[in-house]
Amino acid sequence: MTSNQNNLLNNSEDFNFNLKKTLSVYLKQWKWFALSLLICFGLTYLSLRYTTPKYLATAKIMLLDDKDNSSAGALKDLSIFSEKEDAMVEDEIEVIKSRSFLRNIVKELNLNVRYYAKGRVYESELYKSTPVVVNFIESDSIINNTNFNFYVEILSATDFNYRTNEDGAAKKYTFGETISTSFGGIIITPKNQNIENSVGSNIRINIIKAESLAESLKDRISIEPIKKSSKVVQVSLVDPVIEKAKDIVNTLIHEYNDFTIKKKNEISDSTSLFIDRRIRMVARNLINVDDSIVGFKTSNKITDVVSEAGQFLNSSVANEQQIDATKMQLSQLNFVKETLGDETGKYSSIPSNLGAGDPAISALSARYNQLLERRRALLKSAGEQNPIVLNLDQTIAGVRQDLQQSIDNSSKSLRIQIGSLESQSRRINAKIFSVPGQENRLRGIERERQTIESLYLYLLQKKEEAAISLTATSPSAKIIDEAYNSAGGPISPNKQVAYAGAIFLGLLIPFMFFYIKNLLDTKIHNKEDLEKEIKNITVLGEIPKVKSNNVLVQRNDRSILSESFRIIRTNFDYIKRTRKVENYDNVIFVTSTINGEGKSFFSMNMALTLANTDKRVLLIGADIRNPKLLIDLNNQKKNDVSKIGLTEYLVDKSVIVGEAINTYEIKGNKIDILLSGKVPPNPAELLMSDRMKPLFDKVSEQYDYVIVDTAPSMLVTDTLLFSQYAGHTIYMTRADYTETRILNFAKELHAENKLNGMMLVVNDVKQSNFGYGAKYGYYGAKEKKSFFRKRT
Repeated sequence: MTSNQNNLLNNSEDFNFNLKKTLSVYLKQWKWFALSLLICFGLTYLSLRYTTPKYLATAKIMLLDDKDNSSAGALKDLSIFSEKEDAMVEDEIEVIKSRSFLRNIVKELNLNVRYYAKGRVYESELYKSTPVVVNFIESDSIINNTNFNFYVEILSATDFNYRTNEDGAAKKYTFGETISTSFGGIIITPKNQNIENSVGSNIRINIIKAESLAESLKDRISIEPIKKSSKVVQVSLVDPVIEKAKDIVNTLIHEYNDFTIKKKNEISDSTSLFIDRRIRMVARNLINVDDSIVGFKTSNKITDVVSEAGQFLNSSVANEQQIDATKMQLSQLNFVKETLGDETGKYSSIPSNLGAGDPAISALSARYNQLLERRRALLKSAGEQNPIVLNLDQTIAGVRQDLQQSIDNSSKSLRIQIGSLESQSRRINAKIFSVPGQENRLRGIERERQTIESLYLYLLQKKEEAAISLTATSPSAKIIDEAYNSAGGPISPNKQVAYAGAIFLGLLIPFMFFYIKNLLDTKIHNKEDLEKEIKNITVLGEIPKVKSNNVLVQRNDRSILSESFRIIRTNFDYIKRTRKVENYDNVIFVTSTINGEGKSFFSMNMALTLANTDKRVLLIGADIRNPKLLIDLNNQKKNDVSKIGLTEYLVDKSVIVGEAINTYEIKGNKIDILLSGKVPPNPAELLMSDRMKPLFDKVSEQYDYVIVDTAPSMLVTDTLLFSQYAGHTIYMTRADYTETRILNFAKELHAENKLNGMMLVVNDVKQSNFGYGAKYGYYGAKEKKSFFRKRT
């Protein structure tokens, strides 16, 4: 757990360090960033100064539903005329942005003729403030399909110059005079009486095709809902003239409302015509149905089926009762007849009410019963053979015979009456049985009549609604806010955005330049870069870039150059103490990968730095192919330098070491130098001479430090031929010069131990990339302290 935390901490520190380094790379170039910002700010200021401002005109409208205000609602209940209650906002937006609307706007506002006032840098449009007006002789159809441009210069209240191009020849005209053009004549007149105030003005008049202008407006006008599923839409337009933008937006809304009102009125008219036709047709159908009802009742001899059916039922009941009563009378008469005809009961009394409805039978029955009473009374005092009784019997027999005859006649009459009643009952029953069918047929006809009558009344109601809607048609768009400058000023150019963009570009351009430069950079620049490339070789330090001619350290010198070599000397001494070298521990080889990395410069200054500690130092120029050992000889002549050098020593065995070594006083330090000598034809073979070992054996014993300036290791093999005599090797690299890819050679030398005790030094480092002492001003502080000590 602790290990993971440490790793995370280290990664965080590396990230912070790399971020600082990345920022420092760009902060070092602050002058370029400042220059870029200054240029971008200047260009932005000029752009804002001479760019035509643009304004945003915005209006808000609510799209109303047809169900709320459309005259088409007169027939909305009918399925054939039904519409969706919620109109699609997107469809209405497309209708508003249609080309027909925009063409009408162009014609109504005369937008296809534009007037511009010429300025020193740019021109501005004169929307309603133009001092002159162009009048066309040709028809609008020709003007609306014309593209033309011309210039007018007002000379006085009556005259002006006319040109077809800005640099063309001018022709003088008088206001109101006809000017011939390629599309017909035009007449230019003053717009107001104050034309004198515009004398000297140059005006460009541009005529544009109405169709192309409508297409341009279609692309520029923005119509969209303020939020999703909302019927409130926002209509906006951006234009250099705010009043023009407002007029276009407001006119567009009014044009849409006029269109919708006209459309609804057309729908109302067509609806009224349709309803009138339907009313006439339905009225004819209603008359036909009424005629059918009259004909049906007439043919069936009825007025009211229901009431007459009740009467038929009552008649049937009464008739049945009468038939039953008649049959009862007939039965009584038959009973009396049978009684009268029976011999056993011929002197029996008969009912006295037999003659109900016949007075003769009733009278005969009463007399017959009286005679029988009288007989029975006589029989009580006389016998049956009594003449009175016999005479009475004859009288009774005559009455009986008359009564039988009357009963027979009455019976016949009752039978005839029963037949008549039964026939009448059959007729009544037939009518009763026909009533349901008649009622069904009549009900069907009346149902049809009611349907047609309700439709007739409905159409009359809708006709009135359509007539009312014609006088109360409302637009489909309710204006919430008329067009206004929603931003309160110009929206373009936006100064804040422009200057923010200038800052962004001012920083981005140099950033991208240095970023790409660093991305393509394959060279090392300081100690950190070198340590990243080679991690297993010690880096002793870095040497600053020296701009003056004084490239050699002096005794008691406090310059950055001297301090850098002192740091390298200290680091070297520490490494030297930690390494155990048996032979040649004080011999230091100085080499590099290629030429120009400063090994000779380093060798000389390192020798002088070591000599400052009162050590005996020998500097050997072992680069005999290309000697570049820089020597600043005080009060020495050139002919005193290198008569005998390393080459002569190796070639001539008679030359001893002491003869080839010379002592020089350089910058207050005395050092011994064994120069390279003359350039030999066979340097590699010469460096393999047997005299090399005695040379290094002797000088390593006589001197505290022996610094050997050798040839570049990758270009030639000279250094490797006698590298066994080196106790330590300082490998030179140069900032902004040494490629990272050639450092692989140094890695190979170290991995194969071809050079003993390899250590690295970075030369020619810019002060901005230099180490901590230079960054924090340490050396300057030292010099100030030394100065104050001397003053004290």
